[in-house]
Amino acid sequence: MRRFLLIAFLLAWASGTQAQEVETFVADTASFVMERDMAVDSSADEAAPSVVPSVAPISVPEFKPYEPPKALDFNFIKSRTNPVIKPYKFLDDQTWVGIPVFATGLIAKAEKTAFRQDYNNPNTKIRLIKYNFHNEIDNYTQYLPLALTIGMKIGGVESRSDWPRFWASAAASSAIMAGLVNGIKYTASEMRPDGSTRNSWPSGHTATAFLAATILHKEYGLTRSPWYSVGAYTVATATGVMRVLNNRHWISDVLSGAGIGILSVELGYGLMDLLFKQRGLQRGDLNVYPDLRANPSFFAISMGIGLGNKNLTLPAFNFDIPSEIMDGESSDSDAPLELKFRSATAVGVEGAYFFNPYIGVGGRLRVKATPINGWSKFALSEEEERKDFFKDPLFENSFQNINLTIESDHITEFAADAGVYFSLPFSSRFAVGSKLLFGRSVMDDIDINGSYSGERLDFNEDCMTDDNAPMFKPSGELVDYKWDYIDVSASSSFKFGTGVSLSYAHKNNFSWRVFCDYDYSRKTFTATYHPLGLMEGLSPDLVAFMDVFGWDMSKPAVSSTKKSLHQWVLGGALCVSF
Repeated sequence: MRRFLLIAFLLAWASGTQAQEVETFVADTASFVMERDMAVDSSADEAAPSVVPSVAPISVPEFKPYEPPKALDFNFIKSRTNPVIKPYKFLDDQTWVGIPVFATGLIAKAEKTAFRQDYNNPNTKIRLIKYNFHNEIDNYTQYLPLALTIGMKIGGVESRSDWPRFWASAAASSAIMAGLVNGIKYTASEMRPDGSTRNSWPSGHTATAFLAATILHKEYGLTRSPWYSVGAYTVATATGVMRVLNNRHWISDVLSGAGIGILSVELGYGLMDLLFKQRGLQRGDLNVYPDLRANPSFFAISMGIGLGNKNLTLPAFNFDIPSEIMDGESSDSDAPLELKFRSATAVGVEGAYFFNPYIGVGGRLRVKATPINGWSKFALSEEEERKDFFKDPLFENSFQNINLTIESDHITEFAADAGVYFSLPFSSRFAVGSKLLFGRSVMDDIDINGSYSGERLDFNEDCMTDDNAPMFKPSGELVDYKWDYIDVSASSSFKFGTGVSLSYAHKNNFSWRVFCDYDYSRKTFTATYHPLGLMEGLSPDLVAFMDVFGWDMSKPAVSSTKKSLHQWVLGGALCVSF
């Protein structure tokens, strides 16, 4: 009998019945067996055979096991539970990775000189990247991972949660994110890079993008394939990058927004796990902890501090002024241009696919900003010199104002690399990595623009015959003229990179990494210096007159030098392992 009961119990359990149904089935089966045994025992005591009493048929309950949807699913309010999935525990399911990501943005915010100009200086424009760039695709990509999640659920692709639990989790996550973002925005009152409003930090677009990505990560990345997570976080990272390129946010805003988006989903889903318990769960996590021996492939968001070259010296400028005009004096500037660099700040994304636990291929995109010491002081000093120069009575007090505006006071490097990646796992949780990368490096210029407003001066031909006649005479026409005062640029160049890293597998496909990267490149730095460029607006006649003597005043002085760059970056990264 025991064997029969055990088989009946296993059959009922395997068919997906609930606990109460199993107990009912076993009880009915036991009753049938007992009645059968009693009938057999009573018949054995009688001499003559007798008919065994009939037993009424057992009413076996109808079992309705959990069945995943096999077609389009528009039952947005229908609940469906898979009884074999155990409930999530709040603390066990929290990774808390959003907190250090948010803190990284807070650190970058404190290092304002790395990615922004000194906008307390009235002669400085608030801009990270010099070139004008505008694209509104980030207004739509922020929602793309969430749209994909909903579309897959409608298509019948089973996810972590049924519809009611999904709606509740997404709503709770969004409410937490909105409260955190808006609460911080209007408390911090951080000016946007374009100077439009004081609600820059943190980035709401980036927070929304990472919230959507983490929802897709929870619903499909952890339960079906980590490739969903990789794709989702790639789109979210691209959204954050676009916010910076569109000059709407600082990098610190984007990092903090990403942290808030991730943290909000973990808290929102955790609260719903406490509320729903097992109800509405359809699929469990494939792996709670990533295994760096089996899955060393990764997608990472990183930040670090750049060390290396600290100065750049360019030779004295030669203005190519004919000796007849200079009366035999040198036309070179008084001293070379010396630039002093501060420590750089580097942010980037990196990924690699491994063919086995030891070797793979991948690439890296990195932005590194290096502030220049004393660039604001240089601009103010040059501005005062130009004003003093044009106070000379020779210019008939025609000018009203001369301003020098800093367009960029740091060298920003954009680098793209690809190559071979290596991993040496010590265990499932720890691995040492290295890489050998080759790529291209492009640097943004640092420059100062000049603007002149005043009365245009015409050349006075009488000065050629009368020594007492002024060289210029006011024309009565007011002009506003702008020109490039000084610009320092670097050539794009081939680069080589390597580095070492230590990775730790955290949980839910997240890993942490600390790294030390080395990059080498050789660049030609060129400076163009045009302190008298305003003459084209102030007095075109003078420019034409000097051209007769062989001096092209519209041409700036140029200085260039070649320099080998040895750059180190120490930092950390958050990785999605797959």
